[in-house]
Amino acid sequence: MFSITVRDHIMIAHSFRGEVFGPAQRLHGATFLVDATFRRAELDQDNIVVDIGLATQELRLITAELNYRNLDDEPDFAGVNTSTEFLAKVIADRLADRVHKGALGEGAKGLAGITVTLHESHIAWASYERAL
Repeated sequence: MFSITVRDHIMIAHSFRGEVFGPAQRLHGATFLVDATFRRAELDQDNIVVDIGLATQELRLITAELNYRNLDDEPDFAGVNTSTEFLAKVIADRLADRVHKGALGEGAKGLAGITVTLHESHIAWASYERAL
């Protein structure tokens, strides 16, 4: 399996519901390093996984929708614990939608999957992997 990864970051505010979250139930900020990995079994006709420029651009457009936001105030996340794992899925699903709409070019239609990893720190991160 071939892969490429592009990277961006987001800075958000949010709070959680539930005793399991302890002090994180209060409003707090988080900065995530966001990695999006695109996979395919065979390279396309240009010998690439996907256009890295388009992949970077589309990831940046998605992260811009989340960056500097209090997720507690966003209608899409009303009543939802916006955990690191949950946000990785949100970003992966939004990238998949853009792939299906052609935003990453014709060659992207041969992609097998996407993995999005959100790094909370140098010692903790979460990922969501999905097929295309």
